[in-house]
Amino acid sequence: MNDLKCPMMYEICMRSGFSAAHRLWSYKGKTESLHGHNWAVEARITAEKLDGEGMVMDFVQAKECLDEVLDELDHRNLNDLPLFAEMNPTAEAIAKFIFEALEKRVSAHGAIVTSITLWETPECAAIYRRALS
Repeated sequence: MNDLKCPMMYEICMRSGFSAAHRLWSYKGKTESLHGHNWAVEARITAEKLDGEGMVMDFVQAKECLDEVLDELDHRNLNDLPLFAEMNPTAEAIAKFIFEALEKRVSAHGAIVTSITLWETPECAAIYRRALS
């Protein structure tokens, strides 16, 4: 028997992506030079209770919220964005940005973001997630 005292949650998951360039300053290696990625994003959104339609959040609305966030990054040099003026635009930092920006949008629907998985390449991803309480 599991003795965890965690509340049960419903969760939905969706994927999207964007294309953007970045360079990692003070990094010794190939990625110190400007280069680009076709980033893949997986967002997980949860709620303790379902809405009147029996959903965590409508998939169409959730996808629109995610795509609004990703539109801010798409076809940009991430180093040129004010957010990354004093922060290295690493996959970890970008995942955190997506998490926080998406959280603002889905909270209006009574949902919360559980995690963002940001795939820089098909083999390498950074995850920013809500800590279990």
